[in-house]
Amino acid sequence: MLTRTICAVALMAVSSMPARADSCADHYQMSGVPLVTGTTHKVWMIFPSVNPAVALDRVSRAVMAEGFVDVNVDKALGTLTTQQETTGSGRPQTLRVVVRKDVKGSRIDAVFIMPPGQVAPGISTNLCRVVDAAGQ
Repeated sequence: MLTRTICAVALMAVSSMPARADSCADHYQMSGVPLVTGTTHKVWMIFPSVNPAVALDRVSRAVMAEGFVDVNVDKALGTLTTQQETTGSGRPQTLRVVVRKDVKGSRIDAVFIMPPGQVAPGISTNLCRVVDAAGQ
């Protein structure tokens, strides 16, 4: 009887806890083999109460804060594209972000593409910082 009571209390305590919200890192994916093939880094997040136009504006400012230049924003399509060349190889790294309306807010999808022979330490952190800017 005591065991059942303890189990019931424990179950009530766990079920009353709020669900953990997904973090950007939970949605991060990387494909390709660093230095051998090109790599593609993808992440997405949903921000329930953020208007897509506001989210796109916040993301574009975050991209510029990360040091990208020649940032192209198409507000009608909700897209942002930019490239950077940091290795001296002449092969640019490309960032594409799409902001679209979700049920009650915005969904942000970001893709960072690197050519073969290049690596970018901390790319998941930097990409998440850009995406997370939509909710701040």
